Amino acid sequence: MQLINIDKKRYRQHLNIVIVGFIITLLALSLGIGQLLIAGFGLVGQSNFKYNLLGVVLALLGCAAILHTVKKTIFFTEIYYVWQIKQIHNSIYRKLKKIKIAADNNEEQALIILTFYYQTLQQVYQLDDNTLTINTVKKELLKIEELIANKNLTICAEQFEIKLLTSYS
Repeated sequence: MQLINIDKKRYRQHLNIVIVGFIITLLALSLGIGQLLIAGFGLVGQSNFKYNLLGVVLALLGCAAILHTVKKTIFFTEIYYVWQIKQIHNSIYRKLKKIKIAADNNEEQALIILTFYYQTLQQVYQLDDNTLTINTVKKELLKIEELIANKNLTICAEQFEIKLLTSYS
C-alpha cells in the first residue's frame, strides 16, 4: 500500500469542516424530516417520538450517503486516507499477538505488516496529536527496524497488502 505524506494543518482544517458540516446537516435533516413525518402522519395528542427517531435515522442514512459520494474528492483525500488506515489498524490489532509471534520467528510477512502498522500508527498519532502513546509506537518501530536490519532484510511499509493478514486468522 502506498503511504502518503499529509499536511497536518490541511488535514485538521478539512476534518473540522467535515465534522461541523456533518453535525449541522444531521441536525437540519433530522429536524426537517421529523417535522415532515409528524405533519404527514402524526396525530394530535399522541407522542411523536417514533417519527422524530425515524427522522434521525433517515438523516443519518442521508449523511452517510453524502459522505460516501464525496469520499474520493480532492477535499477528502487526507481524511479518507486516514480513515482507511485506521480501518486497517483495527484489522491488524485484532491479529497483533499472532503477528508479533510470527515476527519473532523471522517471518517476512509479519515484519512487513508490523513495519506498516507502526509507521502508519505513528503518522496517525502525529496527525491526531496523540502524544501519550507515540513514544511507545516509536520504540516498537525501532525494535522492528533493528530486527529487519539484523536479518539483512529489505522491508518497507509499501510492501504491505491487506491480503497478508489472511495468514494470521
